[in-house]
Amino acid sequence: MDLSFSPAEQEFQADVRAFLATNLTEETRRAWALTPTFLSEPDITLPWQRILAAKGWAAPLWPTEHGGPGWTPAQHYIFEAECARAGAPLLSALGLRMVAPVIIAFGSPEQKAYYLPRILSGEDYWCQGYSEPGAGSDLASLTTRAVRDGDHYVINGSKIWTTHAHHANRMFALVRTGHGKRKQEGISFLLIDMTSPGITVRPILTMGGDHDVNQVFFDDVRVPAANLVGEEGKGWSYGKYLLEFERGGGMAAARLRIALDRLHTLAAGTTTDPLLSARLGEIEIDVDTLEMLELRILSSLQAGQNPGPIASLLWLRTTEVKQSVTRLGVDILGAEALPAEPMRPLYALNHAPPLDADLLTIVPEYLNGRAETIFGGTSEVQREIIAKMMLGL
Repeated sequence: MDLSFSPAEQEFQADVRAFLATNLTEETRRAWALTPTFLSEPDITLPWQRILAAKGWAAPLWPTEHGGPGWTPAQHYIFEAECARAGAPLLSALGLRMVAPVIIAFGSPEQKAYYLPRILSGEDYWCQGYSEPGAGSDLASLTTRAVRDGDHYVINGSKIWTTHAHHANRMFALVRTGHGKRKQEGISFLLIDMTSPGITVRPILTMGGDHDVNQVFFDDVRVPAANLVGEEGKGWSYGKYLLEFERGGGMAAARLRIALDRLHTLAAGTTTDPLLSARLGEIEIDVDTLEMLELRILSSLQAGQNPGPIASLLWLRTTEVKQSVTRLGVDILGAEALPAEPMRPLYALNHAPPLDADLLTIVPEYLNGRAETIFGGTSEVQREIIAKMMLGL
């Protein structure tokens, strides 16, 4: 694999840097730097998404006919790396990288025409209705029901761990519309207006002190049948397709490298422990390996293919490396990790925090990161997929 950039790619890199220097404000950089969760608040991400959308850069993996920029894998890599170096916030993947590929692949022409422009502009902000109180890793056991009533489905049930449901005006959800010999049968994929009567959102605070997730209740919620994606009863296939993009559609290595550089600087000023230095070196190797895996998947995506089962390998390693980075940060910080945490959001504090700003997110990042190997499919589930789909075991 040739990782050197051509003159045209170097020119593109210069264009990206110039664009970021002109359009990415210090306020936005600071807000993202002080975000201890994997997803920033929409008041930070949506203005930045609109700037990128106006440039045609908000959806790098979309086909050009739907608003994608038509980049090569190298250009996408350059863009992600430069955004990480500049401190640009991650855009919400729920619309751009998760439900949009499903709509593009399986949605009706009317659904594509209506939803895709609204996802691109940020007019629609999405959440994901997958997990339930009795159906997490065993997602096929979901019981939230959608019963057909004329031109509508009537939904009753509950979803849990629903990220940013308190901000979202749309949800894509797996619901049970029937039964079959296998529990994966009879599941359908619906697009739900979160302002519909009968929807209640109850907040769940994480142990890191953040409000990212929620429980959502459906009481006789009426959803137009036109919001069914694809065929009724085929939702399990569409849901698995979406998860491949959740697990394999991102590029985390560049941002992990920035986080690791911060730990290098922190360690240099606080400790001479050779064991910590060795751990830093080991994680650097892991990040390099992860980057090569991301580039392999990116090549498939740019060719119009879905990530496939290798997405599980990428998700597994990404989440484990993230946890290694945050764990090392707490170990380097040591006793300074003990002060009480301030209220969220950290970027809106109007009083002096107990730690320097560079250190303020280390502990909540570590605490919130414990869920990294659970959401999106636990590490155990990913290993089963790898064993079955890649190794033939």
